[in-house]
Parts: sequence; structure tokens; C-alpha cells
Amino acid sequence: MTVTVVLVHGAFHGGWCWDRIVPGLTGAGLTPVVVDLPGHGVGDPGPVGDLSDDAAHVRAVLDGCAGPVLLVGHSYGGAVITEAAAGRADVGHLVYLAAMVPDVGETIGGASAGVDPGAASMTITTAFVPAADGATVRVADHAVREIFYHDCADADVEFARARLSPQSTASFAATLTGAAWRDVPSTYVLCTDDRTVPVPVQEANAGRTGATVTLPTSHSPFFSAPDDLVDVLVAIARTI
Repeated sequence: MTVTVVLVHGAFHGGWCWDRIVPGLTGAGLTPVVVDLPGHGVGDPGPVGDLSDDAAHVRAVLDGCAGPVLLVGHSYGGAVITEAAAGRADVGHLVYLAAMVPDVGETIGGASAGVDPGAASMTITTAFVPAADGATVRVADHAVREIFYHDCADADVEFARARLSPQSTASFAATLTGAAWRDVPSTYVLCTDDRTVPVPVQEANAGRTGATVTLPTSHSPFFSAPDDLVDVLVAIARTI
């Protein structure tokens, strides 16, 4: 039976961030399904959602997929898949890519509350630019490369910069009502040169998963090391 790989992007991003890995997954005999969370797809004029909206959207995508499913969440997307997959029998494995792994009743930062992030050169919150109404934030243009893509090609940085979108502030403050990692096998992919989610924070989140693999990349291995990321996902998919 073919495994469906459902790819959920992180904050500010869209399904476009997975473009480089989709051919490799398809070539390995898997069926990739790329998710655009509400308000984040290219040309999507709709409002951005909060965590509840995003999880509901992923559940709707899962309802249309043939199982079994490998469900992948990048960064904030880890909280989304944690909520979306809770109580489902069709998700065979969760992959957290430099992601948040919160528990029930926690916000997205719950697993790393009190963790010293270390000597990261920048933290993403220092680059937040709030909208006038406070409902969304964006990442300051001058910080985009340093935070997300410092090891990525110029063309990929510009491709992403043109597509990044605002993120709902409510999505960062919402608390989870389900935690799929408590029941579903899971793997954490830890990016050791990440300037968005510092390594100590990733390690705290990874401690809630069943296994950890590392990639020597920034927060965006889908651009800087797509073949390596494909290899990781294919290997996990073959265990389902």
C-alpha cells in the first residue's frame, strides 16, 4: 500500500516551501500531499487562521487521503499536526521538522517553557512586525535570510521572500486540546544550524517524540538539503 505524505508548513510559509522535495518523494513511490493553511497559499486572499482553524483544515485534508499517512509538520506546523491527528487511526507516523511538540493545555512553546535558547545570533520574535490591529505579524524583510535561510541559495531566498505571508497572533497563543504524539509513533528532525528554533528548544521538543535524527542545516532543509530530507522521510515512510 502506498504511503501518503502530508506536508504541513510552518508559520509565515505556504505549501510552496516543499516544492524541492515533492519530486523525490514521488520518485520513491510515495504520494505527497502539500497543504496550504488558511490564508497562506499563493494568491489566497482569505484571512489567516488560528491553531484551531489550521488543525481543522489539516483534518479535512486527511479525510481525503488514502492511508496510511505520514504526517509532517515544520516549525509551527508541529503544533498543527499534533492537534489535527489526535484520535485518528489513519495517521501512521508523525514527523516534526524543527518543530513545536506541545501537549494538551499548552501553547506552541509549552515543551520548551523555561529552556535557555543559548547564544543564538537572532531570535525570530525580535524580527516580528505587528499589523496595526495586532491581529497578525510578519517577519521584517531584513531578517528573513538570517532567521530562516542563511544556508540557502540566493534564488531560494528570493523565491521565499516573495511568498512569505503574515501569521495570526492568535495561532501562537492558542492551547491544544489534543496531543497525537502521545499515541502515534513520531520522529523529530533536529536541524543543528537552526536560527529560528534554537537547538536547546528543539531538543526539549524532541524529548517528547520516539526518535530523533539530525540534519546539519538551517531551519529550511527543504531548500538547503532537499535530498537529505527526502531520504529521512522515505526511510520513515518505509516503517509504516
